[in-house]
Amino acid sequence: MDLITLLPFIVLIGAMFLMTRSAKKKQAAAAQMRNDMQPGTGVRTIGGMYATVKEVHDDTVLLEVAPGVHAIYAKNAIGAVLDDAEYNRIVHGDDPELDTDGTVVPDDASSLTGDADAEVAKIDLGKDAADATETEDATAKDVKETEDAKGEGKTDGDADSK
Repeated sequence: MDLITLLPFIVLIGAMFLMTRSAKKKQAAAAQMRNDMQPGTGVRTIGGMYATVKEVHDDTVLLEVAPGVHAIYAKNAIGAVLDDAEYNRIVHGDDPELDTDGTVVPDDASSLTGDADAEVAKIDLGKDAADATETEDATAKDVKETEDAKGEGKTDGDADSK
């Protein structure tokens, strides 16, 4: 056997070893995170539900989903243990960074200008009178052509050839 012949197999086995090693590290970190849960911390389940830990048992966790609503979950169903600031920001919408100056940003641009009514009057979204008559003439012409085609006994989809 030649070393060049064995080289692809050695590389493949090495790659598999490295992948399983990193996966084991991730699993160990997740297990450690779940074991470090304490009552009162906020968590996110693997299904995306946010809740507060009430009791921690060997294989299960009692979660408070809403005030007075409790549910029992397996420890493996906990996707992430969140710190208090992040949990409050996500669940309650508390963001201390946004409350620094207390200004409210309007949702439309009209309140940003001094005279909103004058700006609306300047904008003309309607058509000109000449454009309106051209459109009416084109529509009348289309209707007349359609009536002429029906008068010849043709229907939609019929060809002129016989």
